[in-house]
Amino acid sequence: MRKLFVASLLLVGTSVFAYAQISPFDMSGERPAGAPVAPRLRLPVQPAPTPVPVVPQTVAPQPMPPPVPAAPPVSAIPPTSAPAPTTPSAPAQAQPQQAAQPAARSVAVAPQIGDFRRYIVPFSELGLGGEYDRRSWSIYLTTEQAAAKARFTFTYQNAVVVAPEVSQLTVFINNRAIGQQQVGSPDSPSGVSFDVPPGLLQPGANLITFEANQRHRTDCSIDSTYELWSNIDPAGTYLSFAGRDAGQLSGTDAIRAIGVDGNGKTEFDLVVPAMEQPGTTKPLLRLAQGLSLLSGMPNQVFAFGTGSLPAGGPGKMAVLVGTAAELRPIFPSLPQGAESAPLAAFVTDPRSGSPVLLISGPSWQAVSTAIDTIVSPTDRAPEIRRDVLTTQRWTAPDAPLLFGDTRIPLSQLGIRTVDFSGRRFRTGFNVAVPADFYANAYGEAKVLLDAAYSSKVLPGSHIDVYVNGNIASTVPIATTNGGIFRQLPIRVTMRHFKPGLNSIAIEAVLMTEDDAACAPGATASQAPRFALFDTSEFHMPDFARVGQRPNLAAMAGTSYPYGRSPDPTPLFIDRTDADTLSATATLLGQLAITAGHPIAIDTVASPSVIGDRSAIFIGSISQMPATALTQVNVATASQASWRPVTDSQPTEIDNGKALEEWRSRISGGALQSRIAAFREWLRRNFDITGASLQFVPNAEQVFTPSNVTSLMVAQGKSPDGGGTWTVVTAPSAKDLREGLNSLASQTNWPQIAGHVTTYSSRTGKIESVPVTRFDFVPTAGLSIANYRLIAANWLSTNILSYSFLLVVLSLLIGLATSRMLSRLGRSK
Repeated sequence: MRKLFVASLLLVGTSVFAYAQISPFDMSGERPAGAPVAPRLRLPVQPAPTPVPVVPQTVAPQPMPPPVPAAPPVSAIPPTSAPAPTTPSAPAQAQPQQAAQPAARSVAVAPQIGDFRRYIVPFSELGLGGEYDRRSWSIYLTTEQAAAKARFTFTYQNAVVVAPEVSQLTVFINNRAIGQQQVGSPDSPSGVSFDVPPGLLQPGANLITFEANQRHRTDCSIDSTYELWSNIDPAGTYLSFAGRDAGQLSGTDAIRAIGVDGNGKTEFDLVVPAMEQPGTTKPLLRLAQGLSLLSGMPNQVFAFGTGSLPAGGPGKMAVLVGTAAELRPIFPSLPQGAESAPLAAFVTDPRSGSPVLLISGPSWQAVSTAIDTIVSPTDRAPEIRRDVLTTQRWTAPDAPLLFGDTRIPLSQLGIRTVDFSGRRFRTGFNVAVPADFYANAYGEAKVLLDAAYSSKVLPGSHIDVYVNGNIASTVPIATTNGGIFRQLPIRVTMRHFKPGLNSIAIEAVLMTEDDAACAPGATASQAPRFALFDTSEFHMPDFARVGQRPNLAAMAGTSYPYGRSPDPTPLFIDRTDADTLSATATLLGQLAITAGHPIAIDTVASPSVIGDRSAIFIGSISQMPATALTQVNVATASQASWRPVTDSQPTEIDNGKALEEWRSRISGGALQSRIAAFREWLRRNFDITGASLQFVPNAEQVFTPSNVTSLMVAQGKSPDGGGTWTVVTAPSAKDLREGLNSLASQTNWPQIAGHVTTYSSRTGKIESVPVTRFDFVPTAGLSIANYRLIAANWLSTNILSYSFLLVVLSLLIGLATSRMLSRLGRSK
């Protein structure tokens, strides 16, 4: 019996020793109950994926995918014989994460077999800065995608000074938090995934929100808050849907759900064998505008070609346009209906399995009819006034258009009530004003603030309001023991407003005695210092409404005057090659988005047939009519002298700038410096500039583009003064296409202003020549109140004219009074 007992002890000890050798060291038993377990991202063995049934497909063998992870195309796939999307490879393993909240599962999971991926960030870069930042936009999902099981993945990296124990990134979908991640990836990007709750996604628009709450590790100063950032990688941020049904798209849903690629771009590749034939340009450009409006994406480009179908991918859509006879050599499996009637449908390319939007018919008249079936839902009469500027695909909600005296609560502008415990709070919203906005020299809007601050906030703290990145107003906090603001009016000068979209930010700089001491752990304090309530309001007063010519800012903001014209806009294109047509489609697509509807065009071959109508000229500088260059005050000699600078050529020296520098050196740099400082002081404190000290504005100077410039947009009046001519040109067709692809991006397009805007592909800079003399174009109703506002703004801009008029009126009043008194009473 004793031997049996000893043998049993030996057997148990051997089993325990073997188990101890296999099992990894774990501190689970030492953790308090309910504490989250940090995932082991460094383990070489990944968890086994959940098996998903694979539907056999009858497709030709595909080539091996490239080493870079590739996602399936976001396009329409018909429900018949569609191959399963290619499974993207797993993202690279990241550094260990900090332990997340229980709602978050901080494990980078490879997509399962049959998963369908949608990139969701519509920017090339997405950064969340400061102690509080929030970015929202919407994505369009089809019925199949909304019904599928989904998983949200994002990749981020943060500044090393961010304290991970008190800093969080929170992801919301449709205003519901789906997960929260502690900010703890300073060394390299880290991937985080959350399961999307069933039923949360909906067909159509879905709101995506990233919110960052960040604190500094050691520094309590206001300046240290500018060192806090977390960058979201667009290529590592996506929604993955289980199953192949999510990739089966059809109808206009496929166009609306095209989405973006890993760089935040959207591309339409149009293959048109008869691209250069007469009569095809007008329907093709109408199609480009319709596709642009249906997708609504901020960074869209168009590429035309006549050869084979391009490769598909996320954020890309191939479009075949032409008659059945023209398309059959390129697409042999053309549906039979294309030879007898207009056809607009999605088909699958049998060679690559990519979806293709097919627009065909027996003739080009039938092709135009098929195009109208796609574009007609986006049509809107120019005289119908719209209430919002559509921006939700890159900043939500849509910006309301304010045409006069309006009060709107911030809750309708995307602002929510926030309790803030940090040192610098910043949030913002968007509003839009019409193209005939004319109040840049007078008038004040108001932010009616509902807020509160604690007793710890010291005098010297302040609340600032910014308009389009420029500070417009400052309100100091001068009292102690805390306070509550109820509809506190913060006056905002309207000099920084512009036609179209305007961004307004509210920033509170809060200082306390604890920040001066900055004891250990002070940055982690959760005691609220400031609260902003969504009952705050923005008040826009009545403003003068009159159009101005030229005004490139109005064209960029609302497509003025082309978006308002009831008649087709004449369009001059020097040639219909692939580069020029691609550039024209990109330009008109952007104008259609800002106008809110497709712009009707008529292609013309000569300026003589345009007359006094508003027109657009686009092409290389050598083919541009001299009349058009003269009307926009561009030197006609540029047709021979404007040549792009290559890397092997030295940078051109600006003779005017060099001459000014030498004049400053010879005449005394100190004196010039004092004069320049005095001018800046006058401009900053009294808004007095050299242009305002003139009785009559100077004439526009003839502009000559430098060889560093690769694209130019110029605007002027028609020969008889009744229309607006806009010239978009470059040294070559290739420069024109590449320049417009860059200028039409969401970050560059709002910088178009003045009467000339130039872009340099070499430096990436956008420069504008301000308008010195313009003509008024009546747009709103002719009323005495509007005339008064127009006169007030004009006189505020021209100070000497105002002063002279004031003196003349004073003399007239004095003379009239003297004459009237001389006739009263009795003379001696």
